Amino acid sequence: MEPIPEVGLEGIWERFYQKEDEEANLMLIPYGGRMSEISESAIPFPHRVGNIYKILHVVYWEEEGSAASERHISWIRRLYSYMAAYVSKSPRAAYINYRDLDIGTNSKEGNTSYRWASIWGTKYFKSNFNRLVHVKTMVDLTNFFRNEQSIPALSASW
Repeated sequence: MEPIPEVGLEGIWERFYQKEDEEANLMLIPYGGRMSEISESAIPFPHRVGNIYKILHVVYWEEEGSAASERHISWIRRLYSYMAAYVSKSPRAAYINYRDLDIGTNSKEGNTSYRWASIWGTKYFKSNFNRLVHVKTMVDLTNFFRNEQSIPALSASW
């Protein structure tokens, strides 16, 4: 992973002069040091060696209505798209505490499959996703602990 080049930083800066970003943040949280010494399979959080920083994309707004929401969400998605050239690839990764519902969600009907959940699960947990599914199956077969992107139990139907 390489640092964002100067031209990339200038492009980010330009986007923050757009109207929709009145209250927006792009945080680059540095990684490295002791964190890089821990194996990516030692704990569920795998994003260690080779990652320079974690990026948090945020936009806030107080306007009400769907038009305002769409305008601000569209802006953050354009920023996210612009950042694609400067982030991890193969696969593109994500951090579970910064949930990204655009990469997928559980079925509202309650029948999310392992295959479907692995779309976002592997972005959050890489190969640890498989281990976490087995743990979930052992300790929460009824899927009591769930959210839009929770790890499914192998035989759960909720």
